[in-house]
Amino acid sequence: MTAIAGDNPLADPVEEGRRVITLATSEGIDLRLFGGVAVAVRCRAASLPALRRTYKDVDVATLREHKRRVQQLLSAIGYVPEHEFNALHGRTRLLFTDPVNARPLDVIIDQFTMCHSLDLRPRLLLDEMTLPTADLLLMKLQVFETNERDLLDAAALLLEGEVDIDRVAAVLASDWGWWRTAVHVLEKIERYGTEIKDGTISRALTQAVTRLRERVEEEPKSLKWRARSRVGDRVRWYELPEEVGQ
Repeated sequence: MTAIAGDNPLADPVEEGRRVITLATSEGIDLRLFGGVAVAVRCRAASLPALRRTYKDVDVATLREHKRRVQQLLSAIGYVPEHEFNALHGRTRLLFTDPVNARPLDVIIDQFTMCHSLDLRPRLLLDEMTLPTADLLLMKLQVFETNERDLLDAAALLLEGEVDIDRVAAVLASDWGWWRTAVHVLEKIERYGTEIKDGTISRALTQAVTRLRERVEEEPKSLKWRARSRVGDRVRWYELPEEVGQ
């Protein structure tokens, strides 16, 4: 790892994300992008004027057994660890700062948890560079209080991410709470799409949302899903954690 020591983070967060993963791969470290930068890497639609946005940070995911090597790598390539935060949360999450560009880098370990929880261990190494696009979309569909950045990312994934909608449907069919949140978010994406001035993109997004919703509804629901559905909205079905990154 001494061969890469002294490198400085790049100003462009998308190119920096690519750099970090490429260096991790060269060192045999299992690391993948998620969040907005991952969407930008996977979807050309993210660069369309109607869907373009800025990126404030770089988000990466790893496995517990690679945690120490990820810490060593990031320190070697110009990142500064947030020691107090990492001491408190290091079992599931690490935070670093890029002092050159004043930009955070977030590391999640084994699972992504915000309003719901997504186990990444069987998914991390399925694709190169980023998590699979189905998981990137599921991350957006689990944030009940979505912001415009989430909606833009979800739109880009639905339009051009080649998302495995069978995977999305299977996850939501096993968890009523997540299904309920996803339905809410898809409604917001659809409304957002109607405000896009580019008619071609607006229509394509509406069709993509409809296709996904139909696939989700036709998926057989688990016993756990059906039991929780009887309670419905009378009990809150999602958590309100801190943001992990965008």
